[in-house]
Amino acid sequence: MGENSIDFTVRTDLAVEAKEMVVKDEKTNQYPAGIEVEEKKVNDINVTYVTIDEAAEEQLGKKPGNYVTLESKAIRNQDTQMQKKLAGVLADELGYLFELNNIKPNQECLVVGLGNHNVTPDALGPLAMEKIMVTTHLFKLRPETVSEGYRPVSAITPGVMGVTGVETSDVILGIIEKTKPDFVIAIDALASRSIDRINATIQLSDAGIHPGSGVGNKRKELSKDTLDIPVIAVGVPTVVDAVTITSDTIDYLLKHLGREWREKDDPSKSLTPASMTFGERELREEDLPGEEQRRAILGMVGGLQEQEKRQLIGEVLKPLGHNLMVTPKEVDGFIKDMAHTLAAGINGALHQSVEGEDSQSFTR
Repeated sequence: MGENSIDFTVRTDLAVEAKEMVVKDEKTNQYPAGIEVEEKKVNDINVTYVTIDEAAEEQLGKKPGNYVTLESKAIRNQDTQMQKKLAGVLADELGYLFELNNIKPNQECLVVGLGNHNVTPDALGPLAMEKIMVTTHLFKLRPETVSEGYRPVSAITPGVMGVTGVETSDVILGIIEKTKPDFVIAIDALASRSIDRINATIQLSDAGIHPGSGVGNKRKELSKDTLDIPVIAVGVPTVVDAVTITSDTIDYLLKHLGREWREKDDPSKSLTPASMTFGERELREEDLPGEEQRRAILGMVGGLQEQEKRQLIGEVLKPLGHNLMVTPKEVDGFIKDMAHTLAAGINGALHQSVEGEDSQSFTR
């Protein structure tokens, strides 16, 4: 990795991953100034809160704001009951962000579905729009028919610049200037630096969003700075690049071998067939063998730190044009289920009379 090495920066749209790349203070075990992290579990769903201020903006590469991450395998496992629970927790966490941004129950919302309907992993936003409960026209034309517990909500799918020829942010700004909503919820596909988080993570943020960030094609941002009203971003990682896949596969290989070695030395498991030993059990960080064992298996590569390993893989793949953006083969079903889950959670957060499945009142 000399002076002529290719500059490869690990790119992620998730704040929860950005904070994982930050080194904690060895003495206090705390993150650097400007980063606050809190974790909890609700209905078997891992919820992580990351707050970033101006002091940590450059270090993390994320705008200052509040980030809430929900992690669950409900979509990938096609678990309908867990998907309902996920929608309920999503509604509660959106309500939490509404409170932080002083968004009142009667204020009007514009929901924006970012992405390209013709590209499956990028169709999350447009598909979710089909299930959003739109009510603004009822408030204007038939207000007497609207019950208590609903708010004015409109929805738009602006398309992508490659199709329309118009900046997405300009389309949305024009609609905002004409319709005057009080706040925006923007849904988009993201990119992750971990295979495990693809279609298994939802990120909520009041820091705004860059359309096209999921495929590394950032357009003008949508945020309170650019639109002059609060913007709540809802994103799901649906793609991962080849560098990440290669790096994670190397780690899985080492963890698999590390667990085999450890369990071989465990008398209680010495007679257990390998197929029964592993099954669907997850490989964990503690399964990773020590540096000496890693070097024995993979030589120099085995001794590289995470960032160094990704740097090397990037240097190999990028000049060949092989750093592809990849999505699971089951993406069609994943995207439909995720769009339904997001819409259910957003509807529950926007309209008090719409009860989110298994929703819990928010407490921290």
